[in-house]
Amino acid sequence: MAKAGHGWSGAAAARGEEEEGEDPLDARIARSGCLEQHRQLQECMAERRDWRHCQEQVRAFGACMARRQQQRQ
Repeated sequence: MAKAGHGWSGAAAARGEEEEGEDPLDARIARSGCLEQHRQLQECMAERRDWRHCQEQVRAFGACMARRQQQRQ
């Protein structure tokens, strides 16, 4: 069962929809430009239920967020 906000599904965020009381973390990720990497990580986690099996997605999301942070500085 999917939760609103920063849950495993991320379906609303992936579609770019804003929910009432949107999770601040979801909003920050959407603004970062790393939403696709985040969606892929969430999908892996939902399927595998263990972040250790999703290292490729973890690294891709982390690298994207790091690039965005460097661009802002």
